[in-house]
Amino acid sequence: MTNTPTASDQKPAARGMFDEFFHSEASGSVLLMVSALAALTWANSPWSAAYFDLAHTYVGCSWGDAVFKLSLQHWINDGLMAVFFFVIGLEVKREIVLGELSSFDQAVLPVSAALGGMVVPALFYLGVQALGGFSQPEGAAGWGIPMATDIAFALGILSLFGKRVPLSLKVFLTALAIADDLGAILVIALFYTESISWSALAVAALFLFAIHLAARRGTRSLLAYSLLALGGWAALLASGIHATVGGIVVAMLVPVTAKLSPQEFFERTGARLKHLRGTPLSSSSMVADRSQLQALDDLYLTVEDMRPAGIALEHLLHPLQVFLILPLFAFFNSGVRLDGEVLATAVNPISLGILAGLVLGKPVGVLLFSWLAVHTGKARLPAGVSWGHLLGVGCLAGVGFTMSIFISDLAFAEPLAQAWAKFAIIVASATAGIAGYLILRRATASAPEAP
Repeated sequence: MTNTPTASDQKPAARGMFDEFFHSEASGSVLLMVSALAALTWANSPWSAAYFDLAHTYVGCSWGDAVFKLSLQHWINDGLMAVFFFVIGLEVKREIVLGELSSFDQAVLPVSAALGGMVVPALFYLGVQALGGFSQPEGAAGWGIPMATDIAFALGILSLFGKRVPLSLKVFLTALAIADDLGAILVIALFYTESISWSALAVAALFLFAIHLAARRGTRSLLAYSLLALGGWAALLASGIHATVGGIVVAMLVPVTAKLSPQEFFERTGARLKHLRGTPLSSSSMVADRSQLQALDDLYLTVEDMRPAGIALEHLLHPLQVFLILPLFAFFNSGVRLDGEVLATAVNPISLGILAGLVLGKPVGVLLFSWLAVHTGKARLPAGVSWGHLLGVGCLAGVGFTMSIFISDLAFAEPLAQAWAKFAIIVASATAGIAGYLILRRATASAPEAP
């Protein structure tokens, strides 16, 4: 009799995967904060010149008269961050296919909250610009900055409460942040692209189509996929569309479910194991017995077909993203020189707009759109979650940091405007994080620990 996994069997596995994701993001937030503080300290020390020289050191290659080089900061922002967005894309696809966004009933509340957490902060930001009479002409371009949520910091703060907050609240915040990330990526692709080279975009499309064909034909070569992805990344970089968008597109091509059904898996592995049991198998017998080697190869390939490529890649790359890519990004992008000019003009529509959007707009948007979804009957609060919990989570969503800094570099070309924006993002994220912690602490003060 063949045993096949049931829906109830899959729940512990899904919960185990979520727990691993949650704890890696929470622990990664500590390293992210240390990296940001180290950069801020170095940039304002007597050795600040060395920090900025390092960030603007050019690295590249040349052949003949052609030269391709980027600064170290650009390699991180345009190169390593493409891997970050690839992992984000895998997480988005997993949630859409298998997770909290996989059904309408499950997705309504976190998607509504994420939508409110994007629209309302952007309106708050633009409202501040209007009140200031748009005194900084470039200021209007920063409306996308307060729309973002830093999932690592948000989950890191929530993890401080341990089991005092219900698991459903952790899942809700994760789904909200992932939906928010998807919205931020769409904003980057649609509104922060100045000009497009259609010929380079066509070349990028050919590389992406080649990846699709390779996957359809069952190509297993990691080198082939890596070269195709590298070609697509370079073409997108040349096209004018931010190359990190390519990471999302490639991730959408990666399957997150197994190629085989459980029955096919058990039949194929059972036949190979039966064959091996019927032969004199030893640790070296397959050298002489080609049928044993073939059976072992078939077993390996069968297991590989049963292991979803998207889940395997996410499992492999998520630690790289959390413990290397994001800390490097924070280190090379948080070093704001707080000199007299920046501090003297820190109170301006750009910085005030970011503060208003992240600190006030985020919780208002999350709470308002969640309330509308619940009171129209389209959604209901998760088990054990109160409106106080949602207010606290709305404040945590105002910790924009990574994605906000990323968008600020795309929104502003002037170094002074970038400095204002990054300084405001750091202050706003810290304020939102502290507010979220205090509100959740009060909301969970009398709550017993979850089993």
